[in-house]
Amino acid sequence: MGPLDFITQELKEMKDAGLYGTIRTLESPQGPWVTIEGRKVLNLCSNNYLGLCNHPRLVQKVKEYVDAYGVGPGAVRTIAGTMSIHLEFERRMAAFKGAEDAMLLQSGFCANLAVIPTLVPSEEDIIYSDELNHASIIDACRLSKAKVYRYAHSDVKDLERVLEETKGQGRRKLLVTDGVFSMDGDIAPLPAIRELCDRYGVILVVDDAHGEGVLGRAGRGIVDHFHLHGLVDVEVGTLSKAFGVMGGVIAGKKELIEYLRQKARPNLFSSALTVPDVAANMAALEILEESGELVERLWSNGSFLKKHLKEAGFDTGNSETPITPVMLGEAHTAKEFSRRLFEKGVFATAIVYPTVPKGKARIRAMVSAAHSEEDLMFAVDRFAETAREMGVL
Repeated sequence: MGPLDFITQELKEMKDAGLYGTIRTLESPQGPWVTIEGRKVLNLCSNNYLGLCNHPRLVQKVKEYVDAYGVGPGAVRTIAGTMSIHLEFERRMAAFKGAEDAMLLQSGFCANLAVIPTLVPSEEDIIYSDELNHASIIDACRLSKAKVYRYAHSDVKDLERVLEETKGQGRRKLLVTDGVFSMDGDIAPLPAIRELCDRYGVILVVDDAHGEGVLGRAGRGIVDHFHLHGLVDVEVGTLSKAFGVMGGVIAGKKELIEYLRQKARPNLFSSALTVPDVAANMAALEILEESGELVERLWSNGSFLKKHLKEAGFDTGNSETPITPVMLGEAHTAKEFSRRLFEKGVFATAIVYPTVPKGKARIRAMVSAAHSEEDLMFAVDRFAETAREMGVL
């Protein structure tokens, strides 16, 4: 028996349970239609909300910046990796978000790792976390020594109960919630959470990964959506979804950002974001600064797809955003449904445990501003055809 023999057994168990993921490879640019295995298929599972991944303005900006600045920053931000383009993007991103300052990181995952263990590092501290928070939040909480209390998903009464039970305990207290929950598409009740954080003296952190470029004026996010500027202590975001690129961002008061620049380990010990990434993000930001047209188109497409899937008899959950879960129940069912869709020309991945709870497997249909209504009706027809074949409607 070798020390890694457990891997063979666990991989077999995953396959037997229908939990082994088939990873498909794109042979074309990311877009509403992509080429996989030599076939053109409708793409309904990327986070390319605004269709910016292959936008000509992003491509052109990358070429310009690479000619002017090269490719790699060559160091961490705190030694020799901070470039003028990093600072310019942070300044403009802060203005876009209506915050005093912003900090650019390597990913949204890194942004959560920068915020949570830095602000509440001690076993004397307390974290309150929504039970359906993203894995990056969960891992950031694990890196902190703080005591973690989970509250029922978006349940303000349960949150108040937990806050009351821990009243008077702890040194620092921090609450973290997703703004938009990526698997169900619902929006956190941020105004009510803000009131409770004020009442109990708790730092409020919102991860706006699926709200950036989606909610608020021209995609300014959940804080703008609820008119809570200056009332949310820390906004965490990603640039890999609606922005169509890569990177993470933290926005808040100047002193907060100064503190994180000095102490957050992803900023201290991981190289700065590359020049092409900064360039493409700058172009995406310029597009949103100019117009909310793409955001409006995204919402129109999301409403269109939900309407027609519901009319076809599908359960699309309680989504309040363009995220459209198609609930199917068991992992094997969702996997087979996804496989058959692909055969019919629709690329829509099954989402199963542990990403979602057991018994709540689904196809998560992700629309883009780049999809046409004809594209979406093509998808609806294939979904309905597959459901009839499998007897799930």
